[in-house]
Amino acid sequence: MTRIVADISVSLDGYVTGPNAGPGNGLGDGGEALHTWAFSDDPHDRRLVREATERSGAVILGRRLFDIVDAPDGWNDEVGYGAREAGRPAFVVVTSERPTSVRLTDLDWTFVTTGLADAVAAARERAASSRRGADLAVVLMGGGATVGSAVAAGLVDSLSLHLSPVLLGGGTPLFPEGTRRTLVQRSAVATSTATHLVYDVT
Repeated sequence: MTRIVADISVSLDGYVTGPNAGPGNGLGDGGEALHTWAFSDDPHDRRLVREATERSGAVILGRRLFDIVDAPDGWNDEVGYGAREAGRPAFVVVTSERPTSVRLTDLDWTFVTTGLADAVAAARERAASSRRGADLAVVLMGGGATVGSAVAAGLVDSLSLHLSPVLLGGGTPLFPEGTRRTLVQRSAVATSTATHLVYDVT
């Protein structure tokens, strides 16, 4: 069965954005430091970006993140899913209401208004039917509330954390208060910009 992989960058103090995140400041104050690794020339960082992009049959994101990604100052030819790898999987957005318009019309968008579990099911179907013919995963890229809620709800098979050497002092926490899960560490790779950790979620 298609694996559900939560893949997200996080600060040492547990935040996936800095304070004051929102339109025009999507990663919050200081949050850009979380993703230094994704634009690094370190060969191990580059390999991890490439492998993550290649395995992505479908990608889930929340509506708040979609609004940031699709905004005029959002994704472009230089900044997007997979960055320099030019990833083009199907994208599934969890939302209470479909947007009235989409700027990034060259991407494959599905909007699910019936909750996170249904979004995971839709993304799994999209990944399984991908023409790329590989054993592809569904990747939850965020935002933090979407990833944290999916882990808390038991919808995630694997958790891939990119631990960035920064303390943000506030922002969007990765996990809702009270989240309890047992994790089994599968790998740890330290690079010049981050420590990349992979866990199975049980």
